Formats: sequence, structure tokens, C-alpha cells
Amino acid sequence: MAPGKIDTPYDIRERSFLFGVRVIKWVRTLPRDWATETCAKQLIRAATSVGANIEEADGTETIKDKVYKWTTSRKEARESRFWVRTICAANSDSPEGLALVQESSELINILSTLIKKNKDTLNSD
Repeated sequence: MAPGKIDTPYDIRERSFLFGVRVIKWVRTLPRDWATETCAKQLIRAATSVGANIEEADGTETIKDKVYKWTTSRKEARESRFWVRTICAANSDSPEGLALVQESSELINILSTLIKKNKDTLNSD
């Protein structure tokens, strides 16, 4: 678990996986109108891509490739945050929607730290 948080895994792979699952479950509770469904499809693609790219990063052979995959994952987390905010603004803020905005922001911060530390390692070589 992450320090100071109940039920939040410390492992970025598990945390990003759970983020994608939470998004899918939340989307299932949303209204079934054309606009919401269009945004929801974009959200699901972006949110599940966060974890997929983190998993791919673990399989890379170089730090440069790992940083690239983490950067892609961070972009997807930013896009996820955008879509959750859009859906919340267009419908009504829900506690889970607001929690997903927070979680995506935390994933962005974690990924930014990983990217920076590893870029510093690349630059020092």
C-alpha cells in the first residue's frame, strides 16, 4: 500500500491496473446518451492504456525505451484526467469521478518522477 493511503497499492503496475478497472466500472454507471458514451469510449481507451504502457516499460531492455513507455503512459493518464473531468462537468460531479481525477493526477506525478530520475541517469552516463 502507498504510504498514508488505505487500499492504495504501492506498486505502479497494480495501481495503474486498478485505475483502468475503476474507470470501466464507473463508466458502466454513467447515463446512456450519445455524448457521454463517446467521451466514455475515449476515456476507457486512455485509462487502460496507462497500465498497458507501464507493463510494456517493464519489458524493455534499455532505460531509454523504458522512459519512452513511461512518457506515453503519462500522456494517457493526462488524457484520462481530461475525459473524466469532461464527463463530470457534462453530467454531474460524482464522488467516484472526482476520485478518478485525483488518482489520474497522482499517477501523472509518479510517472513524472520516474521519467525525471531515469532521464537524469541517462544524462549522467
